[in-house]
Amino acid sequence: MTESRTPEEKTARRRKVQAVLAGGLVLGLGAAVTMANWNDSEFAEGLFGSASFNLEGSTDGETYTDHDAIDEAAQLTFAADNMTPGQTVYAPFWVRLDADTTIDGTVEASDGIGVVASSGENAAHLSYEVLADPDTCDAAGAASGTSVASGADLSEGIGSTTSFDLSAGDGDAGTPVLLCFEVQASPDDFVQDDTTEVTWEVTATSVDNP
Repeated sequence: MTESRTPEEKTARRRKVQAVLAGGLVLGLGAAVTMANWNDSEFAEGLFGSASFNLEGSTDGETYTDHDAIDEAAQLTFAADNMTPGQTVYAPFWVRLDADTTIDGTVEASDGIGVVASSGENAAHLSYEVLADPDTCDAAGAASGTSVASGADLSEGIGSTTSFDLSAGDGDAGTPVLLCFEVQASPDDFVQDDTTEVTWEVTATSVDNP
């Protein structure tokens, strides 16, 4: 049996339902606003210090200094004031990494040693070879070293043929390497009454830390 309601009762019921639905919507919106995600952060920073790298040289194996410009080149001591055809002369030059250097280095075969300037008619009639760590830098001992550079004449260009390493010291200068410069006059074309001057450059390259 269906219960009949008066129009006034039906209107009152609809209002109650609408009120409940409206209340449900309000409660739903309230739950969305009060919910939140938690977050937290950590921060990290890094410090990056650069290494130190400097090559220095010596003509006597005792006093080292920088010769880092062509007009400040070390004066090698050859017995070469009165050369004759076919004569060979020698001069030592020590290189090492200085006490402030913190990484090892190498003198590369590709570009480590070469002539950067020369003048004089006999530049075309003098050949050279550079030998590393011979017993002595003279006719008796030069051949005991390792050939690291050479040139058929003293014209400008790279003469490197073999790489060699340079070690950094631990608060001290690194172990020096003796470079023996051997220069020979042509036996056939050497010109009289000429003064020839040549400048070599020795370039060391730092080695990346492992």
